[in-house]
Amino acid sequence: MGNRFGKGNVGKGNDGGGSSGLQRHSAIDQRYCITVPEAAAMLGLSRNFAYELVKQGQLPVIRFGKRILIPKIALEKMLEKGVNRIEDGREIR
Repeated sequence: MGNRFGKGNVGKGNDGGGSSGLQRHSAIDQRYCITVPEAAAMLGLSRNFAYELVKQGQLPVIRFGKRILIPKIALEKMLEKGVNRIEDGREIR
């Protein structure tokens, strides 16, 4: 048997295997919900911080047993609501 470390089997993840990032994003675009790690990557957050936001109720989630999914439409609405625009040096909501 032996250790397979260094043979390319470590850190591959369970993402469906070998697809490019572009193909991965088009698959995400076709779904109604995304996982917490996918939302974290899209928002530029760490996976752990995204789960902390879920725990605090700051990210919209749907739970199916232990599975936690984030509805894309709810996330988009939350982001639109929280976007602040700056015009002439003043914050506009």
